[in-house]
Amino acid sequence: MPHDVTDATFAAEVLDADLPVLVDFWAEWCQPCHRLPPILEQLAQQYAGRLQIVKVDTDANPDVARSYGILSLPTLMVFRRGEVVWRTVGALPASRLSAQLDQILDPAPAA
Repeated sequence: MPHDVTDATFAAEVLDADLPVLVDFWAEWCQPCHRLPPILEQLAQQYAGRLQIVKVDTDANPDVARSYGILSLPTLMVFRRGEVVWRTVGALPASRLSAQLDQILDPAPAA
């Protein structure tokens, strides 16, 4: 299940993670952000063992948000081995987010 990470735990839980990590940057006042939790819970089950999902409350953890240039919410980012490999702004429907994660986790072989 998605869980919260903080400025203090971000490096250990995201940048040093063995699996790719989807990070949901959100805030309590952000209405579109409230559509994501059920989608993220579904994706956590769907991608169990292949992807970790965490949440960063940008109001409570401004350092991480600032360091990644988070200006709009929600912002979703996927990190692999400490590097950002994908980023989008806005609450995507589950089907689009799942399709994007499939491409990230199982890239098509180069022709």
